[in-house]
Amino acid sequence: MAKSNPLIIGRVVGDVIDPFCPSITMSVTYNSNKQVYNGHEFFPSSVTLKPRVQVHDSDMKTFFTLIMTDPDVPGPSDPYLKEHLHWIVTDIPGTTDATFGKEIVSYEMPRPNIGIHRFVFLLFKQKRRASVGTPTTRDRFCTRTFAENNNLGLPVAAVYFNCQRETAARRR
Repeated sequence: MAKSNPLIIGRVVGDVIDPFCPSITMSVTYNSNKQVYNGHEFFPSSVTLKPRVQVHDSDMKTFFTLIMTDPDVPGPSDPYLKEHLHWIVTDIPGTTDATFGKEIVSYEMPRPNIGIHRFVFLLFKQKRRASVGTPTTRDRFCTRTFAENNNLGLPVAAVYFNCQRETAARRR
C-alpha cells in the first residue's frame, strides 16, 4: 500500500483495519448521484437514507459482507468509545448491490455531535453464504474483531467520507 493511499492518510488503516490490498471495486452512492470518495465531506442531511453500494466482482457465486462504521465516537480528538456500527449487510452476491444481500443490522444515519467524523464502508469476501453472525450491539463495535470472529479476513475494498454536524440557528 502506497503512502499516498487516502485510507492510510485518513487513518482508516490503523484505526479501523490493518493494511490490505484492495481486490474488488466497490462504489457507494447517496441519493442516486452523490458518489463517496475517500475523505470527501457530506452533511448529515444528505446521508439520511442508506446509500446504494455496488460490488463490481465478476463472480455471482462469491458473497460479500458490507460494514459501515464510525471510529470517531464520541469525538475524533478522544474516540474512547471507538467504533459505532451503522450498518451491516451480508450475503451480497458479486456483480450486484447491497439490496441483494441480507441486512443484519439496519442502516443508521450519521449523527456526529463533536468534530468531524469518518464513516467507513468496508467490504469483506465471505468464505461461504450465511456464515456471518449478527453483532450484539452497535456501540463499541470493533471491525477487526468482528471480521476475525466471522472468518472474513482482511477487507477487499474500503471507502470513507467525513461528516460533521450541520450548524443551525437554535431557538431557546
